[in-house]
Amino acid sequence: MLVIVGTVRLPPEMLGEARPAMASMISASRTEPGCIEYSYAQDVLDAGLIHVTEVWRDRAALDEHFRSAHIARWRESWPALGIGDRNLVVYEAGEAKPI
Repeated sequence: MLVIVGTVRLPPEMLGEARPAMASMISASRTEPGCIEYSYAQDVLDAGLIHVTEVWRDRAALDEHFRSAHIARWRESWPALGIGDRNLVVYEAGEAKPI
């Protein structure tokens, strides 16, 4: 299992314009085979900071995600939305267990 955690930053005044693009990306990603979790969350204290959490079954599923049309559209929207700062890290994880 792969876990991706990190942040994306955009100008707070662009959030309204960015929400439909983010919603489309999230919805399409969640339907992909191998996607266990995919979510964005706005930081409570920093309006332009979006927290990203993804969980993928394996590397093959993540690689397919990177080749998808919806991720291409999402990346193409970044300049217009002012998205420039991205900090995402992938971790290999074992079986998920409740704590």
